Amino acid sequence: SCSTVLKTLHFITRPLSDEEGNFSLAYIITIHKELEMFVRLLRAIYMPQNIYCIHVDEKSPRDYKTAVQNIVKCFENIFISSKREHVVYAGFSRLQADINCMRDLVNSKVQWNYVINLCGQDYPLKTNKEIIQYIKSKWNGKNITPGIVQPLHMKHRTEVSYREYIHSGVPYVYPAKIRKAQPPHNLTIYFGSAYYILTKDFVEFTLTDARAKALLEWSRDTYSPDEHYWVTLNRLPG
Repeated sequence: SCSTVLKTLHFITRPLSDEEGNFSLAYIITIHKELEMFVRLLRAIYMPQNIYCIHVDEKSPRDYKTAVQNIVKCFENIFISSKREHVVYAGFSRLQADINCMRDLVNSKVQWNYVINLCGQDYPLKTNKEIIQYIKSKWNGKNITPGIVQPLHMKHRTEVSYREYIHSGVPYVYPAKIRKAQPPHNLTIYFGSAYYILTKDFVEFTLTDARAKALLEWSRDTYSPDEHYWVTLNRLPG
């Protein structure tokens, strides 16, 4: 029962400070296995003033999906992504999973300030308050998505087309012998981390701007597009 979940797992049920209560974070968590690890992560980052979108890999076992749903339904500010992907490592589906959650988050009633993406094997080293104070101290109004101009040894990821294959039931991406067109809008491709802390304004921009949409389409057949998509858009002037 939900009362047992809240009591035995010791979820925090009220903001621990005014500062935290007035600064809501959104989280995107992509998971596919190890339910207990997911629960430990969720318990560690949970605050009632935050909001959480959980993307469960569409190819996860049915009992795993059911278990996650049973936990999520106990909280008004946690939900399962309205559209779920068959996630393939280094494939476009990993980026699409985040974008699906972003669409849900911008339509939520919670007025969140920043969104942080995690996977099910992550675990925080800082408290909610420490994370907020770090964002405010140095990054207020800015995105944390570091990167550099795409290095030569990474250019193969975006110069040729990558396709999804399945071997012994395991999906993977592999380069095809097709050279890709240049990036749209004469964009310079940057390379960085798939993980980020982004402002709500930036998220809304990525979901609506013509350049962002064009880059997303162009990235569909690239290798690990989440490692160039956010950082490239963040480097656009203005």
